[in-house]
Amino acid sequence: MKNLSSVEVRQMFIDFFKEKGHGVEPSASLIPHEDPTLLWINSGVATLKKYFDGRVVPENPRIVNVQKSIRTNDIENVGFTARHHTFFEMLGNFSIGDYFKKEAIEWGWEFLTSDKWIGFDENKLSVTVHPQDDEAYNIWKDKIGLPEERIIRIEENFWDIGEGPSGPNTEIFYDRGESFGNNPEDPELYPGGENERYLEIWNLVFSQFNHNPDNTYTPLPKKNIDTGMGLERIVSVVQGTRTNFETDLFLPLIKHTEEISGRSYDENETTDAAFKVIADHIRTVAFSIGDGALPSNEGRGYVLRRLLRRAVRFAKQLGIDEPFLYKLVPAVAGIMEDFYPEVKNKENFIQTVIKSEEQRFHETLNEGLDILSSIMKRETEKGSQVFPGEDVFLLYDTYGFPKELTVEYVEAEGFTADEEGFRKEMENQRERARSARQKTDSMQIQNSVLGDIHTESKFVGYDLLETESVVTTIVKEGAIAEKAEKGETVYLMLDRTPFYAESGGQIADRGFLSTEEATLEVTDVQNAPNNQNLHEVTVKEGSIGQGEEVRATVDRSSRSFIVKNHTATHLLHQALKDILGEHVNQAGSLVESERLRFDFSHFGAVTEDELKEIENAVNEKIWQALPVSVDYKTLEEAKREGAMALFGEKYGEEVRVISISDYSLELCGGCHVANTSEIGVFKIQSETGIGAGTRRIEALTSKAAYELTNEREAVLRESGELLKARMEQVPERIQTLHQEIREMKKENESLTSRLSNLEASSILDEFKEVNGVNVLAKQVEAKDMNALRAMMDDLKQKVSSGIILLATPSGNKVQLTAGVSKDLVEKGYHAGNLVKGAASRCGGGGGGRPDMAQAGGKDTSRISEALDYAYDYVSGTV
Repeated sequence: MKNLSSVEVRQMFIDFFKEKGHGVEPSASLIPHEDPTLLWINSGVATLKKYFDGRVVPENPRIVNVQKSIRTNDIENVGFTARHHTFFEMLGNFSIGDYFKKEAIEWGWEFLTSDKWIGFDENKLSVTVHPQDDEAYNIWKDKIGLPEERIIRIEENFWDIGEGPSGPNTEIFYDRGESFGNNPEDPELYPGGENERYLEIWNLVFSQFNHNPDNTYTPLPKKNIDTGMGLERIVSVVQGTRTNFETDLFLPLIKHTEEISGRSYDENETTDAAFKVIADHIRTVAFSIGDGALPSNEGRGYVLRRLLRRAVRFAKQLGIDEPFLYKLVPAVAGIMEDFYPEVKNKENFIQTVIKSEEQRFHETLNEGLDILSSIMKRETEKGSQVFPGEDVFLLYDTYGFPKELTVEYVEAEGFTADEEGFRKEMENQRERARSARQKTDSMQIQNSVLGDIHTESKFVGYDLLETESVVTTIVKEGAIAEKAEKGETVYLMLDRTPFYAESGGQIADRGFLSTEEATLEVTDVQNAPNNQNLHEVTVKEGSIGQGEEVRATVDRSSRSFIVKNHTATHLLHQALKDILGEHVNQAGSLVESERLRFDFSHFGAVTEDELKEIENAVNEKIWQALPVSVDYKTLEEAKREGAMALFGEKYGEEVRVISISDYSLELCGGCHVANTSEIGVFKIQSETGIGAGTRRIEALTSKAAYELTNEREAVLRESGELLKARMEQVPERIQTLHQEIREMKKENESLTSRLSNLEASSILDEFKEVNGVNVLAKQVEAKDMNALRAMMDDLKQKVSSGIILLATPSGNKVQLTAGVSKDLVEKGYHAGNLVKGAASRCGGGGGGRPDMAQAGGKDTSRISEALDYAYDYVSGTV
């Protein structure tokens, strides 16, 4: 067996199958495209479904790939086993209706055993097959020459995910030697059993049946091959390591962590697990962020946050108590850049995101751990070993502890987490969010009636805003209708229409349809199921019937502002990439006539200086009067030219490409100006965060931007008049006023303190002795609770031993504060209990520490009654 690096094994696999006529499929993004069934790309075949289910016919039916993948269903095992990972690479060769079992088995054997390739000793390899797969069994026995005792029939060797392609599989195992197991009485010591000696390195799946809805199996017309070999696993065998973590894919990360922590790997199981968790999780996080995912509280972002925080938690076992994971990103990039340059290319951005997330967690980690420990202590004292679900939610919601992280913590201490209780709290929170969210109604007309309409409707609105059309369909109250009368709101289809249907963030056009007798207002346009433009109209005058000719007229003024705003979003998108970084991608947009809104991926707020630079960059392109051109290209051609596509958007083979000179190139079906000078001016109105890793810019152009400038100028002029200063002097005048206010505030606080001190001194003689305790209960004048507390502090300093209750009216409410000297606290008197009881007598409540507390009441007429509570409290009559 050769001594090979992971880079060499990966490339060798590709080269071998290229020699066998396979086309190389590049590794796809970890974020699935057009596959809502997956959170992450989790296997080599996941990106090839389109070929296996027949949606797309590949140019070459023989495919080889090395696909980066993520699986997170057993995160808790990572760090405690030899081969569990969240991020891994899957080597695979595939046949789409071309070769089958014979070639797959023969080539697999050749790659593993030939001296030209991996060069394993044939005697160390065994295989498993399905009991009924005699074809595969005989190929292994007769073609390969494998002894029958090394061909094991196992019932589980059948790949089936329910309805669809399925079939038997054969797995190849490597014998790692007796040091990994040699007990002849061990019932699991065989290839396919639960043991460490016989390591599965390759799985060949033979898709030959269709699993039917009635649970019967019928032969597939075209049989397929789907194989998978984990790179980490094969490299561990090639490099002769105990686990995957000692290979060159992980060891540099472990060594780097050793340097940061000052601890050594391979000392004990506890710290070894920490090193493994960190090495595994930093790979997953770095690659995920490189592919566009960002930490958040939902979906993929939640997985990233959980992984980052789990790594931080284990880092504490190595004595690392500060952000450090970001320092490992260059090491990840260095290990992988031969095949995956994206981590190296985005290294700085990935580090920024990770460091920010680490800092955020560290801010609340220790406080959260203290609370977690106190809850476990509380439950132990109650005789319970169940960690309450509402507390799991508290740690999640307030301190950022992923539920799974809390579960790991408490289970390590012998507790069970109440996960059902946590789920109820989460559902309550979602219900609160749903109740608070405003409901918006769309057209609500997407029913089976529309699905059955296949009449063609051609959009001509790129070039025409007015045209003669024929009404082809009328839908009224969910059914096809022949006619619509005055006052009715119905839905129409036209044989040709200048009205743009809402899509790609651009709102629908509005306008009118007219005949000699009828006028119809177009209030909305949407895409019908079969891609016609569906017009929502209200009949203002006359009536309209199916088959009638109409004059369709778009509101020119509204469209003129919409196109200005739409082209401005393209300029803004490119400016954001230029100034903030290439990681910026569009995450949504809204293009109306009055304004534009642009959502984009970016970690951290955009600074004022950056916003100015972005605004200037867009305006520069407007003032350069750049031509805006439209072209139609194949999707592949557009991508080769660097056209920006919206992630997740569905595109056909031919796409519409909008280019703004040589500055911006995007795939877009919307409407645009012919020259950027038509936009006039661009003004950013606001920049905010709308979710973890997503920012929003709202902006105005043309007339709206001019009006905004006028409004702001009017405000500035009015401010100048009020300040008795010219507009350009307003900032200086405000600074002067601020300074004057600060000085007056300081003087006022000094006077208040002196008055408080004087009043405190004047009432010292009003203490009464109750049960041997000096008690003062008094209504005083104080402007707010701060002044009341200051008076209390003065009194406590002047009285060595005593109990004090002060009250002051504040509007129609009462403010109370109580103080108890240290010696009386030790005797059991409690300021919090005192003020709580007093407040209850005037319709309020409160509490606090034994020595100092405050409360509020609702009824000023009962202040005397509240103050009397102090004497009752000390005398023991309450």
